[in-house]
Amino acid sequence: MIKVFAMALVIIIGAILIYASTRPDSFRIERSITIQSTPGKIFPLINDFHQWESWSPWEKIDPQINRTYSGAQEAKGSIYEWSGNKNIGRGRMEITESIPPSKITIKLDFFTPFKAHNAVDFVLTPNGSSTLVTQAMYGPSPFISKLMGLFFSMEKLVGEKYEEGLSNLKRMAEK
Repeated sequence: MIKVFAMALVIIIGAILIYASTRPDSFRIERSITIQSTPGKIFPLINDFHQWESWSPWEKIDPQINRTYSGAQEAKGSIYEWSGNKNIGRGRMEITESIPPSKITIKLDFFTPFKAHNAVDFVLTPNGSSTLVTQAMYGPSPFISKLMGLFFSMEKLVGEKYEEGLSNLKRMAEK
């Protein structure tokens, strides 16, 4: 009986691992919001990491988070590093492209609780008296990410935080 159970367990684990290996090699998580403001008013709130404390939901997860700013004050070359509790981990962001007032690209590196190297784009598209703001994170999906994705949805977890952050950005920009 134990041999049958052990064999079934090995087959199930093998099937899960094989299925995980068939998942896509990259990911993209994207959210958008329409803000009743100009790109010129919204852009500085994103282009300066010092402004993120006022709208980014990630900033609220750990009240004791340690922040370090270096490089340029804002725009290309601006660097923000953080170290926090187990829920926020440790990582680094660097603005690698800044095209006022329409696009910002950020290199995003996580060191703990897991390693990951991704990119984040903010694209601001004017539409009459409003602006469509799109935030997207994308990057490779190594095997461990594919496997973890079978048990919880990064799209849902990160997507909800993006929605919250974009809503906060909207409130600030529409003041």
